[in-house]
Amino acid sequence: MKHFKTILYGLFASVVLSSCTTFSQDGGLAGVKETTARHLKQEVAWPKTEAEKKFVADRVSTLLNDVINADNAVQIALLNNKGLQASFYELGISEADVVQAGRLPNPKFGMIYAKNGGEYKIEQVLTFNIFSLITMPKMLGIERQNFEKTKQNVVLEVLNLAHKTRQSYFNAVAANEHFRYSEQVKESAEASAELARRMVKAGNWNKLELVREQSFYAEAVQEHTLAKQQQTSAHEALARLLAVPATQLNLAKRLPDLPKTITELQPFEAAAFEQRLDLQAMRLETAALAKQLGLTKTTRFINVLEIGPARVLEGKRHDPYKNGVDIAFELPLFDWGGAKVARAEAIYMQAVNRTAQTAINAQSEVREAYSRYLASYDMAKHYRDEIVPLRKKILDENQLRYNGMLISPFELFADARAQVTSVNGYIVKLNEFWLAENALQMALIGSPVEGKQ
Repeated sequence: MKHFKTILYGLFASVVLSSCTTFSQDGGLAGVKETTARHLKQEVAWPKTEAEKKFVADRVSTLLNDVINADNAVQIALLNNKGLQASFYELGISEADVVQAGRLPNPKFGMIYAKNGGEYKIEQVLTFNIFSLITMPKMLGIERQNFEKTKQNVVLEVLNLAHKTRQSYFNAVAANEHFRYSEQVKESAEASAELARRMVKAGNWNKLELVREQSFYAEAVQEHTLAKQQQTSAHEALARLLAVPATQLNLAKRLPDLPKTITELQPFEAAAFEQRLDLQAMRLETAALAKQLGLTKTTRFINVLEIGPARVLEGKRHDPYKNGVDIAFELPLFDWGGAKVARAEAIYMQAVNRTAQTAINAQSEVREAYSRYLASYDMAKHYRDEIVPLRKKILDENQLRYNGMLISPFELFADARAQVTSVNGYIVKLNEFWLAENALQMALIGSPVEGKQ
């Protein structure tokens, strides 16, 4: 009787758990939004109905009609990227597993019917897996932890997409600037080569100088073609993340200016372990494995235990049935479950060590990202404050000398090209700084996920 009461209590508890486990209205998106809001000012959407899809499409269209800056590019990607939308359905899959874990298994009905002349043998059995009453709370807890881990992984997908979008945006804007300056260099070299050709024709110059200027022009044409191809590639990379045609990209004309100051390393290191979502996800995974290990120890002896009412008829068809109880379970004669427990323990310790290594990697990644951030800032600032102004001064001085007929126009052309090249070099360094700043922010959140979106 005592064991029977235990079974009834377990059944009652399982029914309560089953009734409490239902689908949420948003499929877990609220938790994702709450976490991403700590790192991004852009909003996340998971449109399912036609009305929601139309609202998102209109929002994307409005953003595309304006000049796109880095923040707007991220917003378009978060609303429109289909790879991210696919990741959101991981929430639906995981939540379905939670609901399923909280549902009671269906009872089983079995029947044997045999006839020999006027003699019958009929057995009817209705069984229920009462072992599920023991494991159900644990399984439900494990699936809920897995759901939380899935939310963390989806948050990482969102932030990774934002990281890659900002990266591609800066590359695209820098490519536009490179292309424009390559046109200036090409035009200058073309004018210089044409002037050299006319002077040689007039007998005022030798052919060696003409060939030199023509060589400059040929190289400028090559650089211009390469800049055009790089511009196209950069635009297409950004367009893929935004899930729009590259022809709809109306980007800002210039990269953002360098900030006046940069942050010291110590606050970044302190925040690393508080904000790293990959570490949080691995902690959840390790905790889930710990629960699974406990479940494995619980189930090492009894894998299946079913009980239910049964009735049997043996004899004439009109004879009364014999009522009873049918019980079925596995006997641990050959497999005592030791291998299962050992496997679970090995998986758990594997997760513990992976989490520890991820923590070590996180600290190193933040230091490395900050070093790159600091170096790129110093180099860009040096280009802006030293190299570009010096090249401009040289060009201005030679302009005065050219006006006084002290130097040839070819020297002026060469200095003009050098000045443009220095500006182009500053664009490269400025772009590297913004990429480094973006990488540092991602290092504080988690390692970028490669090959997604």
